[in-house]
Amino acid sequence: MGLHIGLIAHDRKKDEMVNFVLAYEHVFAAGHHLYGTGTTGKRIMEQTNLFVHRFMSGPLGGDQQIGALVAQNLMDLIIFLRDPLMAQPHEPDIIALLRLCDVQGIPVATNIATAEILVKALDRGDFAWRELVHKYKPGVME
Repeated sequence: MGLHIGLIAHDRKKDEMVNFVLAYEHVFAAGHHLYGTGTTGKRIMEQTNLFVHRFMSGPLGGDQQIGALVAQNLMDLIIFLRDPLMAQPHEPDIIALLRLCDVQGIPVATNIATAEILVKALDRGDFAWRELVHKYKPGVME
């Protein structure tokens, strides 16, 4: 049973996200379910052999769509490569998503260094505790 992983990247971080996913494609391909906002998901699929369930782009509600899954405790890990040097018109949506991750105890990385730590933990099996969450929610997003 794979984990549910959200992949989001602001425009100036999309190349970094694609390169990151390429570097750890073997980890993401190990039976996990990937979800991404519009262009980020599309670019990952174009440059890897991975399938990403795509939502709308972030400014059009994609962050909120992923946030809805977080609110239901259906996401296991979020990698959200934010651009801290560029104002985002949908900043309230971004803050809401991060708040929901905190409320539900969902690990979230907002930069490449933290993302790498979380993906290495994922590769080691350190997220097995999330399978217990799914055990008590039969049929969750499978």
